[in-house]
Order: sequence, then C-alpha cells, then structure tokens
Amino acid sequence: MLKPSVQVALTFDFDAISPWLQVTTSSPSFVSRGEFGPIGLERIRKLLAEYEIKGSFYTPGHTALAYPQSVESLVADGHEVGHHGWVHESLSRLTESEERSVIERGLEALDSVVDQRPVGFRAPGWDLSTRTVDLLVEYGFSYDSSMAGNDFSPYWCRSGDVLSNDEAFVFGAAADLVEVPVSWHLDDVPFFEFVPGVPNLTGLGRTEDLLDGWKSEFTYLYENVGTGCMVVTMHPQSTGRGSRIGLLQGFIEFILEHERAEFVRADTIASRYRAESPR
Repeated sequence: MLKPSVQVALTFDFDAISPWLQVTTSSPSFVSRGEFGPIGLERIRKLLAEYEIKGSFYTPGHTALAYPQSVESLVADGHEVGHHGWVHESLSRLTESEERSVIERGLEALDSVVDQRPVGFRAPGWDLSTRTVDLLVEYGFSYDSSMAGNDFSPYWCRSGDVLSNDEAFVFGAAADLVEVPVSWHLDDVPFFEFVPGVPNLTGLGRTEDLLDGWKSEFTYLYENVGTGCMVVTMHPQSTGRGSRIGLLQGFIEFILEHERAEFVRADTIASRYRAESPR
C-alpha cells in the first residue's frame, strides 16, 4: 500500500447562534437558525465516528458557553477544537484592544468548558485585521486557517506587509504562524445559506453541485499535483440538515476510494508543515 501523500481536512465552524447576533439581537427567527447548530453537530459527529475520522471544529467562545456539552463531546471524540472569535466578530472592524479582548474571551470560554488551549485559529468570516497575525503569534497559536494564498499547500504567514494603491506591494517577513489555507468555493455557506436582503447570503444551491465541485478539486490535487492538502469548510447548521448530510458522506466515501489520501485534523497539517519546512 502506498504511503498517503494527500491530506484532507474536514473542518467545521460551530457558530451556533453567534453569527446571527451580528445580524440582529431581537429576532427569534434568526436565533433559531443558530439553535439548529447543535442538532446538525450531532449528526456530523455520528457520521465521522462511523468512518473513524477526526475533524477540526472552530468554535466561538459564545458557542462554547451556550452549548458546553456539545463542545465537550467533540473533545471526547478526539476532534480538534479551534478558536473562532468570541461572538463571530469581523476582526478588521475592531480596534487593537477590542481584538485582544475577542481573542482573550474566546480563550477563556474554551478553557472553562474543555480545559484545553487551542493551537489553531480561524477568523469569523475569514476576516483578519492587519495586526491579527502578530497577535496570534503573541498569544501562542501555531496556525491560522483564514487565508487563501495557496490552494494545496500550507505556508508561513507574513507580518508587516505594506499595502498601497499608489506604491508597489511590500512583502513582510515570515511570521511564526502556519497558514492552513481555505477557499470560499470549498465552503458550504455560499451554496446553502439564504437571508433575504443580505447580498452574500443568497444560497439555496443544489447539494450535488457542491459535492461535484469538491470532488473535482480533490481530483486535480490527487492527479496533477500529487501531494498536498485540501481543506473543506462546513457549518453544522448548514451541512447538518437532513438532505445535506449525504453531501458529507458522499465526499468521505469518494476520498476513501483513493489509497494515497488520508483524513487528518488541521493541526496535523500545520505540525507536519512546521517539521518539514522550517521558517
């Protein structure tokens, strides 16, 4: 049997109620969409257990405190629990003190529920500020999973980029933070979530279309690149719906047909990259 050379990470943003509080704090209808998160999570947990797969679940502090038993169950199953803000904030809109508070409150909440400090961070909405990388290094994170500077390979994040509309782009220095890259076309929300009047939430797409896209992406990696990683992003309140669990199961069974592929947690991708590609 050939040694696996393609790593596939099944990652989940366990947002629950938190992102809907960014839309409104007064509508039980919006809140109810987040309440479905733990229900979808249980279905996903059972499916992953059936195939003995470990995933990575990025969890806001607000979610950890609202649904502690759900987060505890993830750790008990051997899944990774990563940091995902406090209440799904857009980091680029915050001051430095506010962003520090988001990181610290998220850490405190996760610590109080599972007594485990996360090594991985995923910004809510993949929205980083210009100082986020430096802050993550300061707070001791090993990797981030919010950027798309590569598709099939981790890379070292940079600190100190200089962005200008008038001058040439200036690349900063490599920071002690691995990026485990993501992409919107490998995310379920653009395909599935619909909110009237919100331009970027106009989903209601076909499950089959998203599955075909994921399969095509993996096939290119497997046949043309040959080695690397593929990071898929899902949300329990989206993919956990009855008609969509088949999407996840279908993708799992497709990957298992390829002997050079393996399912790994995102922190495993980051740690392997650190060992193989010194900064």
